[in-house]
Amino acid sequence: MMKKIVLGHLTHKGRTMIRLDFDYDVELIALARMIDGAGWSRTHRCWYVENNRENLKNIFAVFRGKAWINSEGFFSRTPASQKEKEDRHKTGRKPGNESLRSLPPLENDTKESLIKFRGWMQQRRYAENTIATYLDGLTSFLRFHAGKPLRQINKDDVIRFNKEYILAREYSISYQSQVINAVKLYFSRMEDRALNVDEIERPRKEWKLPDILSTEEVASILNALENKKHRCMLGLIYSAGLRRSELLKMEIGDIDSDRMLIKIRAAKGAKDRYVPLSRHILSYLRDYYKQYKPEKRLFEGQKGGSYSATSLARILRKGMRLAGITKRATLHTLRHSYATHLLEAGTDLRYIQELLGHKSSKTTEIYTHVSKKELGRIKSPFDNLKLDKKHDEPPT
Repeated sequence: MMKKIVLGHLTHKGRTMIRLDFDYDVELIALARMIDGAGWSRTHRCWYVENNRENLKNIFAVFRGKAWINSEGFFSRTPASQKEKEDRHKTGRKPGNESLRSLPPLENDTKESLIKFRGWMQQRRYAENTIATYLDGLTSFLRFHAGKPLRQINKDDVIRFNKEYILAREYSISYQSQVINAVKLYFSRMEDRALNVDEIERPRKEWKLPDILSTEEVASILNALENKKHRCMLGLIYSAGLRRSELLKMEIGDIDSDRMLIKIRAAKGAKDRYVPLSRHILSYLRDYYKQYKPEKRLFEGQKGGSYSATSLARILRKGMRLAGITKRATLHTLRHSYATHLLEAGTDLRYIQELLGHKSSKTTEIYTHVSKKELGRIKSPFDNLKLDKKHDEPPT
């Protein structure tokens, strides 16, 4: 199903803007950043760019083939009156995109080169998140060096970008490393030359412990949600240690109730894997299916197609608020909690590594292929939750 972008009018700091509304999507965000002067409004929760003929033309060019642009409302309405603008517009500080907007725009031939690079990565089956991250980093890097011919960019320019842009703005270590990787790949494939970025000293990788929810906290979040679909989505993420993207693209046929397994297709690293299906979550899924009757995707949006990642994150925040949990947590926290609870229950680390689909290290490569017999003996921590009695008992 083609992604959709809705164009509208917006006033930002007294200037007339084109607003772009679309569901959270890493590829569309990366493309939006390629538009000169594009920014994100935290107040209005949308992307925007100055309203002029050139920018409107760029919007259609950048998103061609990637999204359907609904411009009916944009062309049928004129910008709101000044009174409406003042009522709607509240001063709000933009996130990091403000520094990006201060950079010079890209030349047209550089934009074309980035589009070709995106196509090359897609042909090579790079993950969508990787493509978006690389395009984002490259756009910042090339705009920082706008005006300098690509053939003249060298290792010293990467060092200067690190010092004067990334470090000066205190961007993360992971972002710094991603930009270096993106620059290295781009120049080797599109410019047919190496920048020798391997000689650049890489920052030490951050070592951060993940945030964890206790089993009691997970149960309280699920108990606080009355909507069956919402309970199923969060419950399935926790019960199988899923990534958000893995849940959203899961199809009905991926649930194998005969073998009590879940097939996760084309996960990170383009690898399939199986994880055990919790008997307790199966009863939730059957109850959900009877009411919602999804057609292909296990969890569909209100108008069909994929469920919104933004809406899914909003469900977790709602559950935490209703449960009175104030600690920091995201959807990925449920995955971290699953792995931690398995480990605390005595599950071997080798099995956990396979269940999560993590890339194996040299010392654990031999243990990555776990037999389905062993998978069937692993009990999901979801079965140990003390959930309300009003919900169906697990099937026998």
